Amino acid sequence: MTVRLSVNGETHDVDVEDDAPLLWVIRDELKLTGTKFGCGIAQCGACTVHVDGQAIRSCITPVASVAGKKITTIEGISAGGPTPVQEAWIEHQVPQCGYCQSGMIMAVTALLKTNPSPTDEELAASVTNICRCGTYPRIREAVRALAAKG
Repeated sequence: MTVRLSVNGETHDVDVEDDAPLLWVIRDELKLTGTKFGCGIAQCGACTVHVDGQAIRSCITPVASVAGKKITTIEGISAGGPTPVQEAWIEHQVPQCGYCQSGMIMAVTALLKTNPSPTDEELAASVTNICRCGTYPRIREAVRALAAKG
C-alpha cells in the first residue's frame, strides 16, 4: 500500500503495509535516524515524534493512522539550527549517553508549547520518557531555565 506522509514539511509516498510502525518508516524508508528505537512498546519514549504538534510514540503508531497529518522528527525541529530546548540541553549538560535525548527533547518541546512554565510535577506527568543514565535532575534544571526565560 502507498501511504502519503508529510514529514518535516516534505511529502513522501512510501510503499509499506498500512500497519507498519511509523518509527520504522521514518528510519528505514525516509532514512531519518534521529528518532530511536528503545523498547517497541511505547514505554521508553526514545521514538517520540510530533504528529500535528502532539508528542506521540512512533514505535506503536501505525503509519496509516498518520497519513495526511503533519509529522515532525528531531531533524525537523532543528532544521534552522538548535532550538531553545536543545540549547538548554547543551547549557545544562543534560545528555550522558544521549540515546534517549532526541525523544526527550521532542517530548519537552511539545510540553513547553502548551505549558511554557511547567512545575516539576507537571513535567514528570507529561514527559514520561526513560533516561537510563538518570539525567532527570539536569532535565529539570534545563526546563526551569527555559521557563525562567519566558
